[in-house]
Amino acid sequence: MDVISSSIKTYNIWFEISGVEVGQHLYWQIGVSVIIAVRNPQTIPTDGQNLFEYILEFIRDLSKTQIGDEYGPWIPFIGTMFLFIFVSNWSGALLPWKIIELPHGELAAPTNDINTTVALALLTSVAYFYAGLSKKGLSYFEKYIKPTPILLPINILEDFTKPLSLSFRLFGNILADELVVVVLVSLVPLVIPIPVMLLGLFTSGIQALIFATLAAAYRGIHGRSSLTSFRRTK
Repeated sequence: MDVISSSIKTYNIWFEISGVEVGQHLYWQIGVSVIIAVRNPQTIPTDGQNLFEYILEFIRDLSKTQIGDEYGPWIPFIGTMFLFIFVSNWSGALLPWKIIELPHGELAAPTNDINTTVALALLTSVAYFYAGLSKKGLSYFEKYIKPTPILLPINILEDFTKPLSLSFRLFGNILADELVVVVLVSLVPLVIPIPVMLLGLFTSGIQALIFATLAAAYRGIHGRSSLTSFRRTK
């Protein structure tokens, strides 16, 4: 009974921690029905099917380039990362939501929230740790003392800096872009903000590409066998 009681208390503590947030947020719960353009593939593809196939081929080529021959199972993960970040970034770049004042919180792109970008970065870290452990087992941790044990602190620090750089790079770029657009819309609301908004659309896509590319590259590096890594280094 003491063990059960202690387990319940521990569970309650972790449940409370999971509710901790940074900043104020406004959530909308929307029921979405998605109709996929390729639900009925045609021999002569429609415009929607062409677009979907182009996106799929792009993500497949990106995964294959960064991961290697074992890229197949990781296409859904890399594709989800890219599409989620791309759509989230564009949702904030298309319209200056920040000019709409709310009693609590704000309207902005999901990736304008540090909670979102940190979650994406941690998912990436978990993915490449899983890839390394499933490929090499416990010998995966030998990488921390290679090529010399002196590099142990630096190699450990590297695994902490990767999610930090991923999350803050994405968060900082999207936040800065939205703030610039809001300032320009407030000062000169007619013509001048339009080029900046177009530039924001371009940089939003680039940020999604950078994040997905690094996620795939980290997976490729950590899931690669030692012999393959040595050969590629040479």
